[in-house]
Amino acid sequence: MQGAFIATFAIVFCKILGVLYVIPFQSVIGEKGGALYAYAYNIYSIFLSISMAGIPIAMSKVISEYHTLGYSEAKKKAYNIGKWLAVIAGIVCFLILFIFADKIGYLIIGGIEGGNTKEDVALVIRVISTAILIIPLLSIVRGYFQGHRYITETSLSEVIEQLVRVLIIVVGSYLMYNVFDCSLTLTVAVSVFAATVGGLFAQLYLWHKERKFAKEFVEEKKVKEPTFTTKEIFMKILIYALPIVMIELFRTLYNSVDVMMLVKTLVNKFSYSVGDAESIISIISTWGLKINMIVIALVTGLMTSLIPNLTSNLVENDTKGIENRINKTYQIVLFFVIPMTVGLSILAEPVWTIFYGASKYGPIAYQFLVFVALATSLFTSTTMIVQVLKGNKVLFISLILGILSKIVLNVPFMYLFDYIGLEAFYGSIAATIFGFILPVVICFVYLKKNFKINFKPALKTLGNVLMAVVCMIIVLFIMKLFIPMNVKSRLVAILVTLVYTVVGALVYFGVVLKNKELYRVFDIKDLSGIKKRFLKRK
Repeated sequence: MQGAFIATFAIVFCKILGVLYVIPFQSVIGEKGGALYAYAYNIYSIFLSISMAGIPIAMSKVISEYHTLGYSEAKKKAYNIGKWLAVIAGIVCFLILFIFADKIGYLIIGGIEGGNTKEDVALVIRVISTAILIIPLLSIVRGYFQGHRYITETSLSEVIEQLVRVLIIVVGSYLMYNVFDCSLTLTVAVSVFAATVGGLFAQLYLWHKERKFAKEFVEEKKVKEPTFTTKEIFMKILIYALPIVMIELFRTLYNSVDVMMLVKTLVNKFSYSVGDAESIISIISTWGLKINMIVIALVTGLMTSLIPNLTSNLVENDTKGIENRINKTYQIVLFFVIPMTVGLSILAEPVWTIFYGASKYGPIAYQFLVFVALATSLFTSTTMIVQVLKGNKVLFISLILGILSKIVLNVPFMYLFDYIGLEAFYGSIAATIFGFILPVVICFVYLKKNFKINFKPALKTLGNVLMAVVCMIIVLFIMKLFIPMNVKSRLVAILVTLVYTVVGALVYFGVVLKNKELYRVFDIKDLSGIKKRFLKRK
């Protein structure tokens, strides 16, 4: 219970910090600095996904398996293999980023002038590449602790990493730009270096704990231990990690496509100024995504609960249980994420003002960008379900088709939206949404065909939720006649957002109570059922 509480606290705390720090950070570096930050961080995320995504979970599984069986030598060998794998992958990815930073900078910026230069991009990429020397090894050590069920230490290391990172980003960027009068490029460079320092502090903390618990880690059952070759253990780690690596990598690539294509396309094809184009990419790839974390965090917590239960149903060959859990997952996602997404879209202007102040493109871009959070939520839950059910082949095919559709449709959709009189960058956002939804559809077909999943409960929830959302939209648009949203003060924006949120929530929950959808989603007969379940859990 202690480990579960601290793990939950760590997730919530890190998510809150991840959202809140952008308010002072954006006020320092602005949208031009945000674009430079996005260029470096998205390229870094690709290489980080390659070098470490999935490894903590894979290491946790392998260590837990050998620890339970009492295979001390195999566990030790697996840990050493994992560390060497992380070190080698980290060095290779670091060298690629550091050596080819100039070419990557040119690939992103091209020959356009008037904003960030390819030299600026190259510098911040080289600085952030140092984090890849630390983070993959840190992920291995975390997996080692998790495999021994030392969840508290792992969670606290995440809190330490995030605290140090946010402190350096906020304080460091302010001092560099406003006190020491450094350039915007150096300010952003210090901000991205925070990932390295945060990882280093977390690593030092876990190394200290590893020495402290050394005896507990080696106490094993007295059993006759078979001999495992290095190749066998390496392949076991790889098999566990590969599906998760693929999911994380492809999810990162959607944003990276915009980083590579959007600015050049807007400037060269649609006559946007360089300043406006970089403002838009900072909104789409950095600032807007931070707000979307509020929505996506719900699905992250939901999948943490679903995965072990779904795995249990699969092991027991309980097809009815699999169907019920999958439907319940989608019911909960639809029940909460759709109204949150629509609400944030309607409130885009005051919400953007609360976080970032006035912006030419921020609110109009975010009112559409927020629907990427809905698509990402469906993508994350669906791909994880298929991965747990061992549908790796169809998962890889769907991921490849999804990212290819994003690449192919990005520019045509921009021309389409420009042709119908809307902002061209809406086409890029639409291509992202389509690229996320296509794998979802493919996986739906796979689940229905191979596991005979009947999605009628989820579809019924979708219909009732949409009915409630339409009612909410009507009421909120009527309110706009009396309470304007185009406010400039952060304090007034907070008050406006609170008023609209309370009214919207009352309307939405009033309708889902009326059409009984609230009872169906939570499997209760009346509202007292929620109270009884809560008290029972307590």
